Amino acid sequence: MKSPATSLKRRQLPTCGRHGVRAALVGAVLVLFGAAAPVAESQPATGDQDWAIRGNGQETPGVPVVTGARIVRNDELTRFVLDISAPVTPKAFVMADPNRVILDIPEAIFQIDPAIGQSKVGPSGRPAAGRGQARKPGDGVVPEGAIASFRFGRLAPGKSRIVIDLAEPALIMRATSEADADGGNRLILELARSDTAAFNQAAKQSIANLPVQKPTRVEVDSAKSPLESGGLPVVVIDPGHGGIDTGALRYNGTAVEKDLVLEFSRTLAERLRRTGRYKVVMTRDEDVFIPLNERVQIAQAAQAQLFVSVHADTLRYGGGVSGATVYTVSEKASDREAARLAEQENLADKVAGLDGAEATSDVSDILFDLTRRETRAYSHLFARTLVSIWKEAGSLNKNPMRSAGFRVLKAPDVPSVLLELGYLSSDKDAAQMRTPEWREKTADAVTRSIDSFFAPRIKARSASGAELRE
Repeated sequence: MKSPATSLKRRQLPTCGRHGVRAALVGAVLVLFGAAAPVAESQPATGDQDWAIRGNGQETPGVPVVTGARIVRNDELTRFVLDISAPVTPKAFVMADPNRVILDIPEAIFQIDPAIGQSKVGPSGRPAAGRGQARKPGDGVVPEGAIASFRFGRLAPGKSRIVIDLAEPALIMRATSEADADGGNRLILELARSDTAAFNQAAKQSIANLPVQKPTRVEVDSAKSPLESGGLPVVVIDPGHGGIDTGALRYNGTAVEKDLVLEFSRTLAERLRRTGRYKVVMTRDEDVFIPLNERVQIAQAAQAQLFVSVHADTLRYGGGVSGATVYTVSEKASDREAARLAEQENLADKVAGLDGAEATSDVSDILFDLTRRETRAYSHLFARTLVSIWKEAGSLNKNPMRSAGFRVLKAPDVPSVLLELGYLSSDKDAAQMRTPEWREKTADAVTRSIDSFFAPRIKARSASGAELRE
């Protein structure tokens, strides 16, 4: 399937993130487990969770299926094991800042709880407040040895990734798949404790061996903006997270942000297209990861007049907090909660095992500054409009308009907002977000907000055209 970015037509633009990563196996010594005392293996939770089969709801012929995960510690070694239906060739390397092990495999279906490898420590090395509710005792895989937490999912078409957050520096001793005694297959990663200097050297070697990222060809139909050339206004809908980046989780994976926001975004996109008044572009229309800078580039390449990034939040101990919130970009956060959320969302690339570097611009002149100010004014206007109309269809947070330094909202020429649909830690919000009726009702509210936002500009353009004809 074509990437959303490649379906547009414009000049070449560089993309951020590192796709098609090549392995750099670190550690020359093959270490095997010798005779040792039995080590208990942590097993995944079982139950009737709705995460059993994701995506299309069915297995894809020829695609390996992962059905279990466990961690075993033996002396200086930590072994990470995935039960997988077919042998695969893994590629593994380490990354620093924060310390992680990246394990790439051909695309696989993960029939295990997406929250199974969660811990209270996030990819920044700080407590992962807000990314999931407190786990029930016995849930998931208990972190062992060098492994603090792990996550997994689709990185790009044809490619899946497992990202392991390290509790201590460790080097890769073995990464392979092998048959087990029961006729199945196991994907095995073995890690040995290391010192910081050796780990950092291994990480530098990994970076040096990464391929040079080729620019993605991104084109648009005209050098003029669609409104100037008489075309339809372009609205970009950006379903947050995706693929390996699940976003917020409700306990046991019974509600997953990346899935809920994709369903809402599809509903909204279809609702907008039915009006015939807009050209709609989605940054992703499937369960795949898109780096933050690339999402912004998609909007700029499409010459969008509005960018709406869709998310859902959660609080670890915030079951009483609920309702939608609309965020705009600002250099200084409006409050502590907004700052927390922006810091968390800005880690998306690192969560997916990318370098997470923010694109910077050397442009600094009066015209650029005026454009950015005008764009932010339009962003605030749409945010106020959306809050006003949303309350007719859904509930709002007690402080529904906030701002912070979200990377995905920083296009200087595209009015942008981030819409948090609600909180997965709220029973009411989590239940609502999973119903088609709620999605239709709230998508209609967003559509009416977009109509209201564009109405004066379209009217002015029409009046100007009529004067020219006279």
